[in-house]
Amino acid sequence: MDPCVRLLLVTFPGQPQINPGLQFAKRLLKMGVDVTYATAFSALNRMTRSTTTPPGLTFFGFSDGHDGGWGMDNFDQYMEELKRHGSEAVAKLIKSQAETGQPFFHVVYTTFVPWAGKVAHDLHVPSTFLWIQPATILDIYFYYLNQLNGYGDSIGDNMNDPSWSVELPGLPPVTGSDLPSFLLASNTYNFALKLLKEHFDVLDAQNNPKVLVNSFDALESGALRAIEKLNLVAIGPLIPSAFLDGKNPSDNSFGGDLFEDSKTYIKWLDSKPSESVIYAAFGSYSPIAKQQIDEIAHGLLACGRPFLWVVRATEDEKLSSKEKLEQEGMIVPWCSQVEVLSHPSIGCFLSHCGWNSSLESLVSGVPVVAFPQWSDQVTNAKLIEDVWKTGTRVKSNLDHLVESDEIKRCIEMVIGGDEMRTNAKKWKELARETGKEGGSSDKNLKIFVDEAKANKVE
Repeated sequence: MDPCVRLLLVTFPGQPQINPGLQFAKRLLKMGVDVTYATAFSALNRMTRSTTTPPGLTFFGFSDGHDGGWGMDNFDQYMEELKRHGSEAVAKLIKSQAETGQPFFHVVYTTFVPWAGKVAHDLHVPSTFLWIQPATILDIYFYYLNQLNGYGDSIGDNMNDPSWSVELPGLPPVTGSDLPSFLLASNTYNFALKLLKEHFDVLDAQNNPKVLVNSFDALESGALRAIEKLNLVAIGPLIPSAFLDGKNPSDNSFGGDLFEDSKTYIKWLDSKPSESVIYAAFGSYSPIAKQQIDEIAHGLLACGRPFLWVVRATEDEKLSSKEKLEQEGMIVPWCSQVEVLSHPSIGCFLSHCGWNSSLESLVSGVPVVAFPQWSDQVTNAKLIEDVWKTGTRVKSNLDHLVESDEIKRCIEMVIGGDEMRTNAKKWKELARETGKEGGSSDKNLKIFVDEAKANKVE
């Protein structure tokens, strides 16, 4: 095996990073790069049971102390265990491969595993950070954590003032309610800012640091150029290429979603008129209170339209009047989201606005009712509503509850809104063009691969 074309990809073992990580690996394979995909067993056990591994891809697992799976009970402790186990395992892997004459020419690592970049640096292997959220979010964190030009102090002093806003270089104006939740005083996840600061520290140790971003040039042209000392390179959207090509994929092996597939919901969608169905899904992590689930249910029923609602198994017991809901719509514990969004019957997407979901809605040309929960989702919702103008954001009451009437109002505004639908279809064409072979993101990734090969460690 030619050692100059072997790359190590290290990802955080969360669903929002696994899917784009797999798509990144798949694109590298097409460019003649063999990839070793390293992540914790807690994620690897889910990935390998239902994906067909193509030639050139190998998986490497390591313990995170929660090999059977993990929740969000004590994220700070989990991150420490992941760092300790992961650093040791990745270092041993890099050394063992070099000793066998098959060294990695480059390491790529995703958000929340900055230790992978440090391990690579200590072992003198070039590395690159893969940021799986929009460039806008990275810019906000960078200005805040590096206290540049007074922006960091301004954000810190005013983030809880609803009348305050700031305009960072290259970005649209943002208010306290538009900021990532990790910056707010109410944030309880202490690990987040610490790890993000470690990311920037690793980048500071590099000459001409480059960050690969799961976005595309037309979508965030200003944000991708907002940080002078970082070279942000758009290589997204990292979703299955079959959907970027506008084809109707018949095989989701390696590159589709990761769990057991079911076509029942597709047959149900086939029976519905064009652009008539509300698709509702709220991500893999954040628990939703029963009272809020009741309001969502009442809002969906009040619209009088068919709906496909993804309710995780852990949330299913919170459903009231499930029989009534299933008379009007369909409830599933999981679905192949990108396949659903590409279906012609979908009229709008009631979404938590995680970045993968936001990109998938753009690629599919589906307008969004933004229902953000935490992390980057609130900023993504801001971009969807005010910058890309492909949707609207729900407003909560004084008790932080989004009422059914508000949900109905937003759904009817979006599903009947010609401007939002027109904008969504415009971004669909731009996203698909950039991701195709020869598009801007494809060219950017090829340049990265060529430069990484040229700078490989002999």
